[in-house]
Amino acid sequence: MNLSEIKQKYAIIGHHPLLNRSVEIAVQVAPTDLNVVINGESGTGKEVFPQIIHAFSARKHGPYIAVNCGAIPEGTIDSELFGHEKGAFTGATESRKGYFEVANGGTIFLDEVGELPLATQARLLRILESGEYLRVGSSKVLKTDVRVVAATNINFFQAIEKGKFRADLYYRLNTVPIYLPPLRERKEDIVLLFKKFALDFAGKYRMPVIRLLVEAENVLQHYFWPGNVRQLKNIAEQISIIENQREISAEVLRSYLPQFNASHVPALRQDANSSVSGGTLEDRELILKILRDYRNELNELKSVVYELVSNGASMTSIKPESAKPITTDGIISITPKPIANSDIIEVEESLSLQDKEKDLILRALKKYKGKRKRAAQELGISERTLYRKINEYRIDE
Repeated sequence: MNLSEIKQKYAIIGHHPLLNRSVEIAVQVAPTDLNVVINGESGTGKEVFPQIIHAFSARKHGPYIAVNCGAIPEGTIDSELFGHEKGAFTGATESRKGYFEVANGGTIFLDEVGELPLATQARLLRILESGEYLRVGSSKVLKTDVRVVAATNINFFQAIEKGKFRADLYYRLNTVPIYLPPLRERKEDIVLLFKKFALDFAGKYRMPVIRLLVEAENVLQHYFWPGNVRQLKNIAEQISIIENQREISAEVLRSYLPQFNASHVPALRQDANSSVSGGTLEDRELILKILRDYRNELNELKSVVYELVSNGASMTSIKPESAKPITTDGIISITPKPIANSDIIEVEESLSLQDKEKDLILRALKKYKGKRKRAAQELGISERTLYRKINEYRIDE
């Protein structure tokens, strides 16, 4: 089978190079018995790739079992995976085989492997190293021959640092990594996927196919898609069922898209452990940069006010320097000294913090002619954070 045939067989829609490369790696690694970890955000379709690996392996005639580790309670996960003996715990009225015993000679897919308890991780490590395990409540060593494919949406290194995942298990599992890009990195595939889902739901519910107008397609491509392909499919189904008009405008489409982190700016409170409440560290640095700009602009404004007042006032002891902003623990507060004069000039800030942030991003992008990497360096944030901000504020580059 060539790449197109494989994608068609497993309903993989899209032409993004990273997606194609992931399929190629899955097919190449399948004939071996190497362990594979599939990394990707929730909703990117990680569950399809273990099926490809199993189908193209020498184990294709053996069992294939998919286990969602995050859906099994911690108290029963060992019993589910490794089995138990009669009387091993309350309710164990008979012996039971675990998934690793049932999947002997085949492939087991451990979805959300990062959710496994540490004790279960130790048992899994033993199977990966020697193929040996114990049923719960038994001292008899059993053997199994199973190919393990795991998937997760967590950051392994952060989990290891926090003591939530064993480093030795990570290196044993992650022999061959496969990365699935999020939908927002596959802009050219988004409209294609939507059309496919719209066609499927039209057939399922026996109704005309919905069609996106050009401006709606643009909205679709610039949305952040936190739920990835799964969210896109749900949106297509909702619109197919609810909307009577089969041509979907941008306004109608926006009514179905939750505003992901676009309705507020992260708070600036910093706790004793230097963790940022309500936003990432880069968010905080960007907003502090904005506040510093505010401070500079207000100081300049104070100089202008001082000159105006001093020209027509008898009191000239007020200096702009006397109203310098106070900075405490990284949080800037501006405390100007009042001007004692009948000709008081009132200045109203016309821009909100969000508007200022958006303006700062626009200026950086304009300065570097749309080059995000240079603009991100100018703003002091990562390119990924800049990309997210562009989507949040719907900035048309």
